[in-house]
Amino acid sequence: MPFAQVVVGPPGSGKTTYCNGMYQFLNGMERKTTIVNLDPANESVPYPTDISILELISLEDTMENLKLGPNGGIIYCMEYLAENMDWLEEKLKACGDDYIVFDCPGQVELYTHNDAMKRILDRLEKIGYRLCCVHLVDSHYCTDAAKFISVLLLSLKTMLQLELPHVNVLSKIDLIETYGRLPMSLDFYTNVADLSFLQFHLNQDPFMKRFQQLNEALCDLVEDFGLVGFETLCIQDKESVTKVVRAIDKAGGYVFGGLEEANESIFMTAMRTGSEWDSAVADVQERYLGSNDTHEDLERFAREYKEEDADKDEEDNKREERRDGARRVAFADE
Repeated sequence: MPFAQVVVGPPGSGKTTYCNGMYQFLNGMERKTTIVNLDPANESVPYPTDISILELISLEDTMENLKLGPNGGIIYCMEYLAENMDWLEEKLKACGDDYIVFDCPGQVELYTHNDAMKRILDRLEKIGYRLCCVHLVDSHYCTDAAKFISVLLLSLKTMLQLELPHVNVLSKIDLIETYGRLPMSLDFYTNVADLSFLQFHLNQDPFMKRFQQLNEALCDLVEDFGLVGFETLCIQDKESVTKVVRAIDKAGGYVFGGLEEANESIFMTAMRTGSEWDSAVADVQERYLGSNDTHEDLERFAREYKEEDADKDEEDNKREERRDGARRVAFADE
């Protein structure tokens, strides 16, 4: 049963660079890997590939012949592929049981509401592929609260739309603070646990402050699903790539395909692959983001603000209850 990664993410998130680095890493550890280019706009790729959608259809030809723009052209190309999956299946037969990495387009509509990509992936699962979606987002979005909430919503919608084992990845983690210092420590962004701190930073922005109720509703939506979390990645760092590969292998089930002769249980094999996650985040924090002191101060300030806000809400509720009581008494006297 062949395994595969489906690499998705918005433009500029580093999908092609990731695929090239993953190809070199996996083949270096003697896992025979083939990359399939499913991006009709990607005519120049740095990695070797025997299968490319450009053999079937290209964005340039589609735009020229159908008079479509780039967005409409890419959607048309993927819908065309969904209707001609026999071509892709025939190409994949030559790969045998190779580990496949699918380099997909950056058009986010394909992963949020258009069903072409979903139909393609469903067909691949029907012919026996064990798929794991790897969703890359540029880590610099963490430096801005409004951008990060948009990333959370995009990640959540992609997970719900594609319905695959899923690993979200903050790419280019080594460059994250070149865009500005993180307002919170790194584990806040990887765990996505208590988004009330994110609301606090959103409400400090004079423009975003006007949408406090909307901000609260969006944060509550992400928290209620409880699905989104992130791995971190520096594609030039061997240890970082190793940790991401472990997460992908565990999510997609690849880790369960090679139990050792010692007759280990599947549970023990799974635990061995992911038990160092917390220390891994701390290591990335120290290596690329420096000291936690500033982050801890900001988090403490945000926590105090949250407590004060809660006390204020409680006081307002009590005041409103007293007013309601007085109105009821006045109404009864009349």
